[in-house]
Amino acid sequence: MLSMDTFTAIAEPTRRSIMEMLATNGNLAATDIYKKFKVSPPAISQHLKVLREANLVRVERRAQKRIYYINPKPMQELETWIKRFTAEWQERHDVLEELLQKEKLKLETKKKEKK
Repeated sequence: MLSMDTFTAIAEPTRRSIMEMLATNGNLAATDIYKKFKVSPPAISQHLKVLREANLVRVERRAQKRIYYINPKPMQELETWIKRFTAEWQERHDVLEELLQKEKLKLETKKKEKK
C-alpha cells in the first residue's frame, strides 16, 4: 500500500535523482552515489535514509560497503496507482470529447438547416 512517505520521498529532486541513478545503474555503493552530487556525503546519507524509511530502496552491507538498490514492490504499487489515476482521467476526457463531438454535429446540422 502506498504511503504518504512514498510521495514525500520522491517529491525532493535529489532523492528522485538517486532513484533514477539506481534505476539506470542497478546496485550502487553509497560512495558511488555520494560522488555524483556536489553536496556533502552526510547530506546524501540523509536522503538515502528517507528513501530507506519510505521503503523505496534497500541497503545491503558487503564488507565495508553499503550497496543500495531499488525496492521494486513500492515502485510497482506507485505505477499501478498512476495508471489507475490516468485511466480515470482518460475516461473523463473521452466523455467530454464525445459530448463535444455531439455538440459540433448539432451546430453543423443547424447550419445546414438554415441554408
